[in-house]
Amino acid sequence: MPAERRRRAVTLASRLVAAAISLTAAAGAFFLFLQFGSTDGLDSMDITRSVLILVSTSWLGWGAAHAVLGLFTRPQRPANVPPDAPISTRTVILVPVYNEDPVSTFSRIAAMDASLAATPWRDLFHFAILSDTRDEAIAARERFWFLRLLRERDAEGRIFYRRRAVNRGRKAGNIEDFIQKSGSAYPFAVILDADSLMEGETLVDMVRRMEAEPRLGLLQTLPVVTKARARFGRSMQFSAALHAPVFARGLAMMQGRTGPFWGHNAIVRVQAFAESCGLPELSGPPPFGGHVMSHDYVEAALLARAGWIVRFDDDIRGSYEEGPENLVDHAKRDRRWCQGNLQHGRILFAPGLCGWNRFVFLQGIMAYIAPLFWLGFIMASIAAPFFAPPLDYFPVPYWPFPVFPSDETWKAIGLAVGIFGLLLLPKLMIAIEAIVTGRAAGFGGAGRVLVSTLAELVFSSIIAPILMAFQTRSVLQVLLGRDGGWPTNNRGDGSLSLAQAWSASHWIVTWGLLGIGATYYFAPGLVPWLLPVALPMIFSPLVIAVTSKRSRSALFTMPLEVAPTPVLLAHEAILADWERSPAPEAVPALAVSHA
Repeated sequence: MPAERRRRAVTLASRLVAAAISLTAAAGAFFLFLQFGSTDGLDSMDITRSVLILVSTSWLGWGAAHAVLGLFTRPQRPANVPPDAPISTRTVILVPVYNEDPVSTFSRIAAMDASLAATPWRDLFHFAILSDTRDEAIAARERFWFLRLLRERDAEGRIFYRRRAVNRGRKAGNIEDFIQKSGSAYPFAVILDADSLMEGETLVDMVRRMEAEPRLGLLQTLPVVTKARARFGRSMQFSAALHAPVFARGLAMMQGRTGPFWGHNAIVRVQAFAESCGLPELSGPPPFGGHVMSHDYVEAALLARAGWIVRFDDDIRGSYEEGPENLVDHAKRDRRWCQGNLQHGRILFAPGLCGWNRFVFLQGIMAYIAPLFWLGFIMASIAAPFFAPPLDYFPVPYWPFPVFPSDETWKAIGLAVGIFGLLLLPKLMIAIEAIVTGRAAGFGGAGRVLVSTLAELVFSSIIAPILMAFQTRSVLQVLLGRDGGWPTNNRGDGSLSLAQAWSASHWIVTWGLLGIGATYYFAPGLVPWLLPVALPMIFSPLVIAVTSKRSRSALFTMPLEVAPTPVLLAHEAILADWERSPAPEAVPALAVSHA
């Protein structure tokens, strides 16, 4: 079988397997709950709850399918890309910034430039810092540290800085502006975020892969989260490092050549991007109109529509980013993603898109409305006693003995175990896979991986109801027409006081108290089932504050902590040196280079 046909067959088979897993889990949950609910007579609320379980479980099953597929595959380097092949293409590395700390961001650029200097190809790589900063004080510091970056890296003519007067289109508009004005000078562009970091050899290898496949329009890497210090950040960092590679392999199998773009840590063919990825301004006001917020998935779909390959290579190493250090910062970032994903409903039926890209848009929408289905199930269960028909203990005429409904409690327990299994089993299987393959050594060994995995499962179970509340509020805000804007990402120490946590989550406490109170009043038998959801909500300020503090535990060890890579060590050294330098009290309007 030719390689192209084999690849298509694998992609189709992967999608069918994932769909079968998802639908089987959903159908099983649907019929099991339907049987449980019909013990006292089938009513409309039983059917409603069964449908809600069907939809919710299919979504959980779809996520579990990624892990199943990933566990049965291994990362593979493209056969036509020799690991030591020379490169000849000039590439620009784009670093969009928006009110970021320039010391942290520019020191990453210095570290990447130093890492590139360890290869023979540094002169083929330029950096362009694309500032959309609105704060004049931060902009002044950007100019100061840019000049220091130029001086220390001897980078005149290789590292450029420009600041837009008007940040139209936000990050997507920032990149579009560069490509329109300067893109013709570079066949390839690596797109980063302000917190991105990449090894020099990784950047070189990405160019190799682009050169080896002329039809490749975009190549996405899997960024590894680094530098987390707080309990929340370290738990998320550990989960991403241990589990994400396996889930990513499953995703890569299903995506095929219509893969994802996550907006950063990816390389694009500038000509393809310029010709295909002009984004429309949607009619009407935000949140559903205006500039496309989650532009990355739309750009990937437009590249695929134009016939370009969009590929996710899960074997690439040396790609890093940072993550939120507390639940509140995570929720703020998630609010923006929620609005962007729901906005994709306006693009879903755009002409010419590949079927898989339309499905990806649906997945993104479902990721945020799924909590509404679970919330609907809880509310329907509280209301169910009012819809249930009265029990008839003498259904057979003239029969003198009562007939009691069968006890179907075991079915409810089985359903709960199955749903939790879809959430927990994939992570446990991945932990076992890490032990068997030796990957666990980088996480502190087999014992620590198991303990850390169990701790992360407990931790994620506690914060899940809080995250569900934040997501539910975000969806309702968008549906009610509230624009969340584009808040600045908080970097560095994310420690929160109890008062700050209360200010951010007091409404979650109210929701939890009202939920448990209504359940106790209308359906007291459901109280034990609701406690795992209600208690974390009621204690959410304490959970948020405690998990935002710096972790002193040996749990959640990361391979990059055991053996840091050269670019991470270089960044730490440069950042420490720059932070020891006195910050200028005032920075004049300095002349800077422009790309």
